[in-house]
Amino acid sequence: MVTETASKSPVKSEKRKNAWKNLPDVWALIKPRRGLLALGFVLMAINRISGLVLPASTKYLVDNVIGKRQLQLLTPIVLGVLAATVLQGLTSFTLTQLLSKSAQKMIAELRRQVQAHIGRLPVAFYDANKTGALVSRIMSDVEGIRNLVGTGLVEFVGGIMTAVIALVYLIHTSVTMTGVAFAILLVFGYGINKAFATIRPIFRARPKINAEVTGRLTESLSGVRVVKGYHAEEREEGVFATGVQRLLDNVLKTLTATSLMSLSAAGLMGVVSAISSWSSARTRFSRAQ
Repeated sequence: MVTETASKSPVKSEKRKNAWKNLPDVWALIKPRRGLLALGFVLMAINRISGLVLPASTKYLVDNVIGKRQLQLLTPIVLGVLAATVLQGLTSFTLTQLLSKSAQKMIAELRRQVQAHIGRLPVAFYDANKTGALVSRIMSDVEGIRNLVGTGLVEFVGGIMTAVIALVYLIHTSVTMTGVAFAILLVFGYGINKAFATIRPIFRARPKINAEVTGRLTESLSGVRVVKGYHAEEREEGVFATGVQRLLDNVLKTLTATSLMSLSAAGLMGVVSAISSWSSARTRFSRAQ
């Protein structure tokens, strides 16, 4: 047990060092588009604040319009919700047009650069790697860039901003219910961290498996005359079936893990909502007495 722990810790530290070493490369990709990302952050802030208008309006609709019969507030509330919805839709559309298109252009440029780099490598490199695998890696490995230059990074920051605003509002409303919900979320966060530790290697392995299967299939089809000359059709079928099964097993593992995470999230939402409703109802009933 001690040996396993000692062997895992150097691997984790090495991964962390590699992650820090990659920061200059990441900044080199982001720097030419920092203005576009800054505009994306502004639009995302407007989008998230507009998204909070609808749930916030429910309080005034129930307490003031329905409870206190202040019908003069109904029209401003409805108009405010409509304006916030339109603004949220426009900012979402603008974010997609700006960031997603920019990310796709950058992916296309990186594909050209990777192809040009691989094209200048010596013949020994091609002898050690399958042609189909190289084709698959050139086309698919650069897809992860969209999480940096596309909407992925902006949405991550927007999610943090929404969480902070919601936390401040919840603390202002009820410290007790916020503490209970936060404690449950800490437990859920620990479970999610463990789940991601399992899911990440599976997702990282999928492009490699896909590249291996595609590469072998490409070589088999391009050299079909050689395959038929040696009557190796059944062997190629077996190799391809094995690769497809590996890919299927990988996909099924990810589906199982993500479905369990969705189930946990839905259950957590139900538990927090039930506890909040019970506590709120008890507080109002005690005040009424």
